[in-house]
Amino acid sequence: MTARLADIWRHPIKAHGRESLSQVLLSAGKTLPWDRTWAVTHEKSKADGTGWASCVNFSRGAKAPALMAITCRFDETTQQITLSHRDKQDLTFDPTGDPRPFLDWIAALMPADRAQSTGLMRAPDVAQTDTDFPSVSLNNLASHAEVAQKLGQDISPLRWRGNLWLEGLAPWVEKDWVGKSVRIGEAVLEIREEITRCTATTANTTTGVRDADTLATLRDNWGHQEFGVYGVVTHAGLITRGDTVELIS
Repeated sequence: MTARLADIWRHPIKAHGRESLSQVLLSAGKTLPWDRTWAVTHEKSKADGTGWASCVNFSRGAKAPALMAITCRFDETTQQITLSHRDKQDLTFDPTGDPRPFLDWIAALMPADRAQSTGLMRAPDVAQTDTDFPSVSLNNLASHAEVAQKLGQDISPLRWRGNLWLEGLAPWVEKDWVGKSVRIGEAVLEIREEITRCTATTANTTTGVRDADTLATLRDNWGHQEFGVYGVVTHAGLITRGDTVELIS
């Protein structure tokens, strides 16, 4: 089977919803368009909106697992985001406007013993990825299948919050890609580093409840806590679901 691009996902608000795309135009030195464009500050945040900030400054699934069950739709024309969660009515709002409707909507999803969310932040020309460089995450469905097999339960790939999902590869082959480049459709990405995972991946993406110890499974079976790799776009181009994936250097 030829390696191919199985899925494309973006997360307009960091840790607060995901949406599937059929294709997207990647730009050199940029993240997936509209991925992690906004992030949610909390009471102890030191992020000031002037640039990239570490994830500890934001509300996220590692601390609030219920957030992992949010899905979203982002209308690039109207700049409106619609959030959905099984326990709440949908919310459509302008992320550049008054944040209070959004903050009211997510309040019930935040644990009482955690710092509460205080606002939506967008830094000029900087996405709030988990890396201090403009990353696109690549994940291998075969590696995911091995984790699920060791867990002894079916888990959604969405737990890993990846951008690009690849199929037709051997399990864990992506770990050997660091320092190399991959062509997907018209675009080329240089693989920069592996992704060290956090407790967000232990939460069910339908219920928002922690129900699978993904981290212990990684450590006990493979001796590490990494899943997937971060790439940087070095050659711009359109990528489309079903595109061939090729290791080129």
